[in-house]
Amino acid sequence: MAFLLNGKPLGIDVPFTVGDINYPANWLRLSTAEEKTAIGITEIENPKVYDLRFYWTDGTEKKITDTNEVDENGDPLLDLNGNQVVNLGVKSLLKAQEKDTANKLLAKYDWQVVRKMEKGIELDSKVSTYRDAVRTAYTTRVAEIEACSNTSDFVTLYDYTEQSDGTNKPNMTHYPDDPYTFELT
Repeated sequence: MAFLLNGKPLGIDVPFTVGDINYPANWLRLSTAEEKTAIGITEIENPKVYDLRFYWTDGTEKKITDTNEVDENGDPLLDLNGNQVVNLGVKSLLKAQEKDTANKLLAKYDWQVVRKMEKGIELDSKVSTYRDAVRTAYTTRVAEIEACSNTSDFVTLYDYTEQSDGTNKPNMTHYPDDPYTFELT
């Protein structure tokens, strides 16, 4: 259930103003359909929800590639240091997220790498294999992102495919499971 006031989204449990009248946060929950209609509020039964990684809230596709900002004359917009202002596109943002994820997965066992450098004690073989697999998955995931040429490609990549046994398999390469994470049964 979603509501629009003069064609713009109206948040539930958020106070709002129409004309000179301030409405409390709980008004939408307590009012009747007739009361809402009387002040110009329309109700949408099943609002379309967009994946905000790829779309703006109104359903407009985000730019896939980076764009240089320009002023009203078409001249490059510069930051305080004189550098071109660049709006990052979906590809750059997703690749940055992948880098952050891979770094966090690797960081858990960085202490073993430091110990090897300082004391010459070898890495646990499971950890070494895991760290290599994280790097491989990262490289593959970045390549999968790079291969996307439009929003539809991204939606497909970040979706799942139903398997014959009824389970869902991610379309994107999966990061390896931590070798020392145990499931409690």
